[in-house]
Amino acid sequence: MMSFRIASTVGAAAAALTIGLATPAAAQGWVSGHWDWSGGRGDDRPYDLRGPGVRILLPELRDSRRGRAFVLRNFDYHHDGFITPREADAANHAFLDAVGPDRSRFDWSTVDRGPDRGPPPMPPSHHWDRAAMHGYGFRDTPEGARLTLQEDVLFRTDSAELRPGAVDKLAALADYLRDNAGVRIAIDGYTDSRGTDAHNQDLSERRADSVRAAFDKLGVTAARFRVRGHGEADPVAPNTTPENMRKNRRVEITLLGRHSGEFD
Repeated sequence: MMSFRIASTVGAAAAALTIGLATPAAAQGWVSGHWDWSGGRGDDRPYDLRGPGVRILLPELRDSRRGRAFVLRNFDYHHDGFITPREADAANHAFLDAVGPDRSRFDWSTVDRGPDRGPPPMPPSHHWDRAAMHGYGFRDTPEGARLTLQEDVLFRTDSAELRPGAVDKLAALADYLRDNAGVRIAIDGYTDSRGTDAHNQDLSERRADSVRAAFDKLGVTAARFRVRGHGEADPVAPNTTPENMRKNRRVEITLLGRHSGEFD
């Protein structure tokens, strides 16, 4: 089971609607964020959902084909149509962030017209090191700006314990995150194909969580993180040589909705 940490539960998200705790951008209309909203438009798929998470999905997601497609395209982490409560909670949270405090004003034609605004511009700052951030080698992905940290930078072989000095390598990124409190972060752990599926899944989750814990020590709020382990899934190279396996043993950190050009 993937580890997914998110700050709010469904109840907390609903409470946020009641008291108006939406972001300023969301309060003005639909904001796409980094999610795929295109499912269910121009096709005849039913987008059926099953599992214990279905009953806690918001009605806009559970009771419409477009909503179910949104859940499957973004939050069905095992790609099997089985929605867990954790996945449903993540879908609800993303939907509420996007539509703002008045759900009654939302309809799917709003999505088809396009978002009101993209990611908010980054405010000027004098605290984080732009050159150090550029040095991480961020690349743009559909989710946001992503950097890859190899196993030998962070961990000993087959261990989730950070090497001495590994936390220091995250310090410049932590400075940026402390200075830009609105940025949310995804941490994803991966292994090579050696070992059992269960062992690799567990190791990837523990490694991703160790990186999150390092940010805790550096003063970055834990609630801002989405933490997942993927085991040997999604290799960047065939697991046929020691060098390729080294590339696959990695942790990826994504600044959700951001762009690598911000650090040029």
